[in-house]
Amino acid sequence: MTRRDLPDAPVPGPGPGWRRHLPGRFVVRHGRALAQDTLLVLTAVLVELVFLVIDPAEIIAGYPEAPTVGRGATAVWGVACLAPILLRQAATWTAVLVATPILLATELSGARPVSVAVTVIALSYTAASRFPLRQAALANAVLWAPGVFVALARPASDNRLELSAGYLLFTQLMFVLVCFFIGRTVHARRASLGALEERARVAEENQRALADQAVADERRRIARELHDVVAHHVSVMGVLATGARRVLSRDPTATDGALGTIEETSRTTLRELRRLLDVLRTDAEPAADLAPQPGLAGIEALVEQVREAGLPVTLRVDGTPGPLDPGVALTIYRIVQEALTNTLKHAGTATAQVRLSFGVYWLIVEVSDTGRGPTPEQSRVGHGLVGMRERVALYGGTLRTGPRPGGGYRVYAKMPMEHLGAPISERSGR
Repeated sequence: MTRRDLPDAPVPGPGPGWRRHLPGRFVVRHGRALAQDTLLVLTAVLVELVFLVIDPAEIIAGYPEAPTVGRGATAVWGVACLAPILLRQAATWTAVLVATPILLATELSGARPVSVAVTVIALSYTAASRFPLRQAALANAVLWAPGVFVALARPASDNRLELSAGYLLFTQLMFVLVCFFIGRTVHARRASLGALEERARVAEENQRALADQAVADERRRIARELHDVVAHHVSVMGVLATGARRVLSRDPTATDGALGTIEETSRTTLRELRRLLDVLRTDAEPAADLAPQPGLAGIEALVEQVREAGLPVTLRVDGTPGPLDPGVALTIYRIVQEALTNTLKHAGTATAQVRLSFGVYWLIVEVSDTGRGPTPEQSRVGHGLVGMRERVALYGGTLRTGPRPGGGYRVYAKMPMEHLGAPISERSGR
C-alpha cells in the first residue's frame, strides 16, 4: 500500500477510426494509396504525351490559337503539375500549397497541359473528402484560384471563336462544385462508417462487461451456497467434538463413531472449501505461492528489512500474544508491511514506530512515522487502504488512517480479541 494508492491510469480506449491508427494498417494503407497515386500520375503523363503527339496545336482541345510554348515545355509543366498528387494522401495541405503556385505559373506561361485539370480535380476531391467543411472549402478556393484569376485577367478579344471570361468562370465554378460535393459525400460516408465502427466497438465492450458481470454474479451465488454448506459441516464437527469429549470416559465406542464422522465431515469440508476458492479465484490472479504465509514471527524480520532499506524503525510489543488464528496473524503482518512500505516511499527523512498491543479485550496495531505527511492530492483513498480496511473489518475491527497532529502519518487498527482466537475466559485465566 502506498499513501497515494491511486488507481491505475485507464488505458485509453480506441476512438473513431481506431483501426486506421494501427501502425501495420497505417503503413499498408498509405503504401497502397501511394502506389495508386503513382499509377495515376504515370497514366496522366502518358495521356499528356499522346495529346502532344496527335494534337500539338490543340485543335482537338478546342483552343482557337496554337500554344505559345513548345511541346517540350508543355511536357515539363505537365509533369510539374502532376507531382503534388503524390503528396495528397500523406500531406494534403502540403500538396495543395505546393500545387497552387505551380498551377498559376503554368497558366501564366501559356502552356495548356492536360495534367492541370487532373491535378486540380484530384486535389479538390481529396481535400473535400478528408478535411472538415471550412478547411475543405478553403482548400478548394486556393486550388481553383489560379484558373479563375487567369480567366478574369484575360484581355477581351474580337475573335468570336475564343471563349468569354464569363463562360470560363461559369465552367470553373461548375467543376469546383462537382468535385467539392463528391468529396463531401465521401467524407460523410467515412464519418458514418467511423461512427458505426465506434458504436460496434462500444457495444462489444458493453456485451463483454455484461458477460463478465453475469459470471461474477453467478460465482458469488455459488460461493454463498458453498459457504452455507461449509458452515453446516463445521457446525456438525463442532457439535460432534463436544459430544465426544463429554462421553469419552463413559462410552469409548460412541466416541470412536463420533470421531469417524468428524473425520469424514472434515474431508468433505476441505473439498467444499477448495471448490469455494476455485469459484472465487479470477483468471487474472497469479498462481498460488507454495511458501507459508507470514505471521507474527515474520514482523521482526520485516522491521529489520525496512531498517536496512534506510528507515529507522522500532518495534514495541505490549502484552503477550495469545493463540491467534492464522488469518489474524497474516492480517497483522500485512497491515504492518503495507504501512511501512508507505512510510518508506513517501515519508522522506523520518523515523517510524510499530506498536502491537495484545490486551484482554482488544488487539491494537499502530504504525506511525515522523515524516512530512501526505500532500492534498495523496489523501484520496486507494486500493491498498481499502484492502487494509477490508482485512480489519473481516474480524470485526476498525481502521483509522491519517496525518498525526504533530506531523507524520499514522495507521491504527483495533480488533476485538473475542473474534481472533481463544475465548476471553481462557486468556483471562492464564
